[in-house]
Amino acid sequence: MARSPHKLVPADFTPVPSLGAACEVRGVSEFSDGLDAVALLVGVGTSLEDVLGLGPDALASAGFDASPGTSLVVARDGCPLVLVGGGTLDELTPDALRDAAAAAARATAKKGGRIGIEVPAVGVDARTAGQVLTEGALLARYRYSVLKAEPKEVPLEALELQIAGADAAALADGIATALITVRATMVARDLANTPPGHLTATDIAEVAAELGTEFGFEVESFDKAALIEMGCGGILGVNAGSEEEPRLVVLTYTPSGDPTGHLGLVGKGIMYDSGGISLKPSDPMHLLMKMDMGGAAAVLGAFTALRDLGTSAAVSGWLCCTDNMPSGSAYKLGDVLTCRNGTTVEVKNTDAEGRLAMMDGLALAVEAGVDAIVDVATLTGAALMALGKSRAAVLGNDQAMVDRVRDAAATTDEPVWQLPLERKYRKQLDSDIADISNLGGPHAGATTAALFLDEFVAGTPWAHIDIAGTMSSDADEAWRSAGATGFGARLLASLASGFTA
Repeated sequence: MARSPHKLVPADFTPVPSLGAACEVRGVSEFSDGLDAVALLVGVGTSLEDVLGLGPDALASAGFDASPGTSLVVARDGCPLVLVGGGTLDELTPDALRDAAAAAARATAKKGGRIGIEVPAVGVDARTAGQVLTEGALLARYRYSVLKAEPKEVPLEALELQIAGADAAALADGIATALITVRATMVARDLANTPPGHLTATDIAEVAAELGTEFGFEVESFDKAALIEMGCGGILGVNAGSEEEPRLVVLTYTPSGDPTGHLGLVGKGIMYDSGGISLKPSDPMHLLMKMDMGGAAAVLGAFTALRDLGTSAAVSGWLCCTDNMPSGSAYKLGDVLTCRNGTTVEVKNTDAEGRLAMMDGLALAVEAGVDAIVDVATLTGAALMALGKSRAAVLGNDQAMVDRVRDAAATTDEPVWQLPLERKYRKQLDSDIADISNLGGPHAGATTAALFLDEFVAGTPWAHIDIAGTMSSDADEAWRSAGATGFGARLLASLASGFTA
């Protein structure tokens, strides 16, 4: 990958190291020799007298009650056995099974890279069980360690799944699907975790081109000169204070047969957000601003899954990429930017920059004649304050489209909560000198930000996913590893794979 001459980045550095780390996953009737550990899913009240000579009382005295997320290492001849709590197994959901696999993978992390997970008969079909177990284990063992001289974490090399009574073919099918969706999430995580000096807008355009060649989608990148010619004043305005050029990266997936529809995905790609002239305070949130391109990362990750999931719709993506830096040339409060579609925008805060970059992408999606648009962005602190770090906000102008997002979110355990697109608040975005301003009042910030984006979709069915809260995790939790979560990649892949106009 060609790099800017002033960047002190090793020539062999890759922003997507997970693609080079393959884990063999297979369903088995008996575990093979040579595993480093085996995890056994245990339900509340389960007796292990016949297996280990341990009854419920003995397990409880060791601090293991089989509640979800608990684990206990049991010494035995051969490889260690790790008991993992599954709660009430009769009530086990796919999401709970995914979390149990994540707990198993973490509990065995210090044992080695070859593990097995044994699951008794549960009320989850074999295909779904294979998928969620694989997703939970692989995503939980993810670590971003490419910049460490001596990583301490042992990568997962082999995973064997033994599920009582499971159909082997259905189990294998679920595993195969999971390897695709996990890859999408890991691409998004790798990109969002990469330091801003190692991943600029130019770099992500080159990464997209490489991924497109490998995973069957076309990539076109527009540089600063092209953006000037195109009239993309939002991206250019945000970029004005940076030494790094912006990039608009357009992704195109074309199915093998007649498309069932045309879906547009728009991702916010602020490679680093200092706040611009409206400089952010120097607190821990500033450090996380390398992840302000998490929306673009999620879209790009999802595209790596489309072909292999057999997506029948045409899907186009617009990644609006630049950093937002303060300098003598930076855009200022009071400036007026002109969108690709001609709308003029008064800048009232340069730290409300993501919506400015995205307005050009939304306008281009409308020009492309897509049947529906979904955008994903680390957009507002208001969404974080309202919903915390476990659930993203979703808003939209079309309830059917919002419901499709909610359904995909429920399937992938990337949960969303619908907030109202309350149009009474639109007047907060009024400007005395332009068509609209980029900032509303002190309240309902997630809604007013969505109302701003709504101005550029021209009535096209549209849903907006605000992942400001869910973009990162402070600590390991279920399938979310500490750092960038890759939230949205599996959701978008699921949504696109079943999309019809």
